[in-house]
Order: sequence, then structure tokens, then C-alpha cells
Amino acid sequence: MAAIFQKFTMRSSVFLLLLAAFTGGLAQGEEPVVEELQVEVLVEPETCSTLSRMGDTLQIHYTGKLMDGKVIDSSLSRDPLVVELGKRTVIAGLEQSLVGVCEGQKIKATIPSHLAYGKKGYPPTIPGDAALEFEVEVISLTQQTPWQKMVNDVFPLICLALVPTLLGLVGLYLYNKASAQKNSKKKPKDKKSKKK
Repeated sequence: MAAIFQKFTMRSSVFLLLLAAFTGGLAQGEEPVVEELQVEVLVEPETCSTLSRMGDTLQIHYTGKLMDGKVIDSSLSRDPLVVELGKRTVIAGLEQSLVGVCEGQKIKATIPSHLAYGKKGYPPTIPGDAALEFEVEVISLTQQTPWQKMVNDVFPLICLALVPTLLGLVGLYLYNKASAQKNSKKKPKDKKSKKK
């Protein structure tokens, strides 16, 4: 009986060892799954008096890669990209990683697919559900002026308030015009009845 038990445990140990080696080999070949935005500072400037925030304008150089290292886009051979934070001119993950940076700072942002191009991707360059890695250097940082802040924050609210007001005024005008036409049609009938 002991011999049978020893053979069984030996076979199951070999099977478990092979299974662990096989699944470990598969896991090594897979790309790491990125669930949330990760930002790593690569170069910190000596002085950092101003941090970027929503509404500020940045000029950046970037290199975007897939997680396997394949470069998908780079601005290094072009003029720096101008990004106004909050205007959604770049993917959400990149914009979020640029909040709180300094001029001269260099960061590496690892962006999950839901903050990049999502399930559809951007064929043929970026497959669906692909996490991306961006190395970004902040060339310049221009803070939002009070006038820009008013235009960006207050002006849309004023427009939202004006739309219902204007629609109400148009409705009132049309109502008054329709009422005036009804009154003018009734008056001639009254004159005819008086003549008889």
C-alpha cells in the first residue's frame, strides 16, 4: 500500500511541477495588466515654483509606446505639442498625468486602456485594450490668466442660463403674435354683425 501511495504522490508531484512551469512560462510571455494610471518622475527640475493645474497650457515633447516597447508616436522630430489641460486635446490618462508637473520635469506615465483608446484601440497602430506608456518632458508651462479662467469657467454657465431665457422670449413672442392674429380675425366678424 505504501508503494502505491508513493507512486501516486510522485506522479502528482511531477504533474504539479510541470503545470506550474507551464503556467509560469505563459505568465512571463504576457504583458503586465495595468489597472490604474501610474506616474513616475524621471527628472525633477532644481526649482519648481509652479505646478500645473487644469486650465494651464503646457508645451511637451513625448514618446508613446505600447507595453512591449513598440513606439506608436513621438513629437521629438516635430515642434512640441501644445496641451491645454481640461480641453481634452490628448487622451485622458496623459492629461491626468500632466496635472501637478513643473516646467523642465520629465515623467513616465503608464496609462491603462480605459484612460487611453479603450476596447476599440486606434487601428492599425494601437490594438484594443492596450495599455500605453508615455515619456513626457514639459518644455514650458503657462498658467491660466484670470481672464481665461473667467472665459473657461463662467462664460459656459452664462450661456447655459441664456439659452432657456432666449427660448422663453421666442416662445413669448410667438404666443403674442398668434394671440394678436386671433384678435384681428374676431374683430371683422363683429363689424359684420353690427351692420345687419
